[in-house]
Amino acid sequence: MRIDIISVFPTMFEGFLGESIVGRARRKGLVDIHLHNLRDYTTDKWRRVDDYPYGGFAGMVMQIEPIDRCITSLKAERDYDDVIFTSPDGERFNQHVANDLSLADNLILLCGHYKGVDQRVRDHLITREISVGDYVLTGGELAAAVITDAVVRLLPGAVGDEQSALSDCFQDDLLAAPIYTRPAEYKGWKVPEILLSGHEANIKEWELNEAMERTRKLRPDLLEGNQETK
Repeated sequence: MRIDIISVFPTMFEGFLGESIVGRARRKGLVDIHLHNLRDYTTDKWRRVDDYPYGGFAGMVMQIEPIDRCITSLKAERDYDDVIFTSPDGERFNQHVANDLSLADNLILLCGHYKGVDQRVRDHLITREISVGDYVLTGGELAAAVITDAVVRLLPGAVGDEQSALSDCFQDDLLAAPIYTRPAEYKGWKVPEILLSGHEANIKEWELNEAMERTRKLRPDLLEGNQETK
């Protein structure tokens, strides 16, 4: 997989992309991630990529020309499955979206900034808009980092124990069951006996029941959504 990230502040990604699962996946050649400074694609002598909006609205808006130049340059080299704009009013990012994106060969992530982008970018240059939540960030870099992390960890070989990724929260529209590790007892707080029994079938049943109960208590909306799709 290849991911191209377009940003006004690409250095924000440098530490993140070299660490943990994403860093290991890059070193193993499972994902190729490239950062593109949008300022490299402007013709403005001051390297500006934003301007005042028409109509007298407040804030600054990212211009279409440098964004078009960058995307056009990338698309001239390869085909992309999606050109994604991180936006608070895009589709809600969840595990199902991450699963879908993990099947792509090439993705572009355009990080929004300032007051947003010229609407013509959204109308003509991108194929998908994604939001990581109902709140506004200073820029789309954090959202792009979240999407990248969630997608890369799903690539075969990215996680040492692939079954671990498959049992993550939200894979089956359920929260994960409680998990424990050694010691079996600490300050009188004990690990459930069933987890020490070695009886795989009973443990799986316990895990499912606990996941259902935790989801029902903390995120009942997930269960409602699951029922609607069946």
